[in-house]
Amino acid sequence: MSTEIKLPSLGEGIESGDVLEILVNVGDVIKKEQSLLEMETDKATVSVPSPTAGKILSIAVKEGQTVPVGTVIVTIEAVGAAPTPVAPTPVAPTPAAPTPVAAPVPTAVPPKAAEVTPPPVAPAPVSAPVRVAAPIFVPPAPVVPSVSQPASATDTGTPFGDDLIPAGPAIRRFAREVGVDLAEVQGSGDGGRITRDDVLAVVRHANQTARTAPVATVAPTSNIVVEAPASTKTSASPKSALPGTVASDDYGPIRVERMSKIRKTIAAQMHKSWSTVPRVVNFDDADVTELEAFRQTSKDDYASRGIKLTTMPFLIKAVATALKHHPSLNAMIDSENEQIIYKDYVNIGIAVDSDRGLVVPTLKNSDKMSIPDIAYALSDLSSRVRNNSFAVSDLRGGTFTISNLGAIGGTYSTPIVNVPEVAILLVGRSRKMPIVMDDDSIKARLMMPLSLAYDHRLVDGATAARFLNDIIAYLEAPSRLLLAI
Repeated sequence: MSTEIKLPSLGEGIESGDVLEILVNVGDVIKKEQSLLEMETDKATVSVPSPTAGKILSIAVKEGQTVPVGTVIVTIEAVGAAPTPVAPTPVAPTPAAPTPVAAPVPTAVPPKAAEVTPPPVAPAPVSAPVRVAAPIFVPPAPVVPSVSQPASATDTGTPFGDDLIPAGPAIRRFAREVGVDLAEVQGSGDGGRITRDDVLAVVRHANQTARTAPVATVAPTSNIVVEAPASTKTSASPKSALPGTVASDDYGPIRVERMSKIRKTIAAQMHKSWSTVPRVVNFDDADVTELEAFRQTSKDDYASRGIKLTTMPFLIKAVATALKHHPSLNAMIDSENEQIIYKDYVNIGIAVDSDRGLVVPTLKNSDKMSIPDIAYALSDLSSRVRNNSFAVSDLRGGTFTISNLGAIGGTYSTPIVNVPEVAILLVGRSRKMPIVMDDDSIKARLMMPLSLAYDHRLVDGATAARFLNDIIAYLEAPSRLLLAI
């Protein structure tokens, strides 16, 4: 009996998703909870598991198609129903099969063979092998079946669709893009989970192999070209594999790529912000010399507890504490009802650069968390975003956003407000600068560049300046920040 599998709910408020990849083929026999599709929603990529085991009869969707929730995606025939009809069919031919098989053998050695037993067996092979050997040896010559079997197994795509491989959808896609077989990757994450760094390590190793090994060698006495090992050819793919489908316009070659669901969402959000928010940006610097000295003396203690202590937890704590004193920057404008909604909770959104685009997960109740708590939560959240193992709920409820440009490089920028929020803080890379001190001496100080963009409909310039001054004061006095005064 066949069963139609429909696209289940992909999360609160999500009505549809784009088919990123189809992980099964018609005719495949699958297990319960095995992934059928990878779906891309506004910000996340999720796998759609099969609620039952069985055989795939038909697939109703295509890659790249936008599918509403509740749409039939595949039709499955129950496992119990498939074996039953197949069993009777072979049972009937089975008795008939032995008869022909026995016939050819007696032809060479009739019943006499059975009576004479061993003696006739010797002469029979002499004449038979000459003719029988030819047909039997011809197939083995193209023993290619044994070679083709592994090839077909690999071509099936199981290494990337196999649920037994501990890797999230984003890592699976990244591995496919760079030509790495996840079945050959050793995971370094929790429980052996494969991370982006594990895949990159394989690519780097392959690249090093490519530099030392020749791409091809020509036999001196023939025209035969010996290709490089598979690993070498794979290593070349990351550099040569460019996004998009090759095409051309009036001026030359181009590559065309369909806009992903995430990129469309980002584009719509940025356009909405640009067209509705009158944005102003304040630039300033924070002297984080003492903060960096404190961090250096404390990072080993944190590391012993499995926490990587960076500057970000201090910045998040400073922003969360300052927002409690400046509620207009922790609010939103309800234009339809002509209201201002002030949030009494502080959820800091952290802009994370991922394979799929910019993702902004939130640290809930950041103002109530300690520096170690923030450091641990930040590490866990960033890891889950890059492994694409986060929930859609992790991206919602933000009241203020921080973007860390310094992790990549750069000083100042004009960030776009993440509506419906009213402000965003961008932090650049800290660098040493000559600063004139209070006693007129000039010293080299570590300065952190800050760019605060805000919605001028709600936040005035003076309010924004005071808010930024409070953040700087917390960063310049780590002890005050730890006490969260």
